[in-house]
Amino acid sequence: MFKTVLFTVDQSRETREAADVVANIVQKYESRLILLSVVEPPTAEATVVENMMTSPEAIAELLKNAQDLFTEQGIKAEAIEREGKPAFTICDVADEIGADLIIMGCRGIGLTEDGAAESVTNRVINLSPCPVLIVP
Repeated sequence: MFKTVLFTVDQSRETREAADVVANIVQKYESRLILLSVVEPPTAEATVVENMMTSPEAIAELLKNAQDLFTEQGIKAEAIEREGKPAFTICDVADEIGADLIIMGCRGIGLTEDGAAESVTNRVINLSPCPVLIVP
């Protein structure tokens, strides 16, 4: 049913919590697992801390840690790093790899009426070429 699963990875607590759900689905359906980290292009307003958290080294370490987490559970995971607007990039990669399911953690940032339309999660749901599972 889910031959290829795309799991979006960032440094949030929600991503770490969603990893258990991802592992269960990938093991149940014997899916190919692709980990994706999207880095937004730096802006003039970006702080030094933001730049350090999105440095190539930090992203590489994040993806390696995620791969190690799944390897411990006997799951082989491929990693992709992209730069761009997160929602659009996630959907583009899902289309490129032929994903059957996108799994994302939800931060709950867009809980206001105005914020909901702008949230990455909401945009992915609306633009995705495949089903999207949001793990709260």
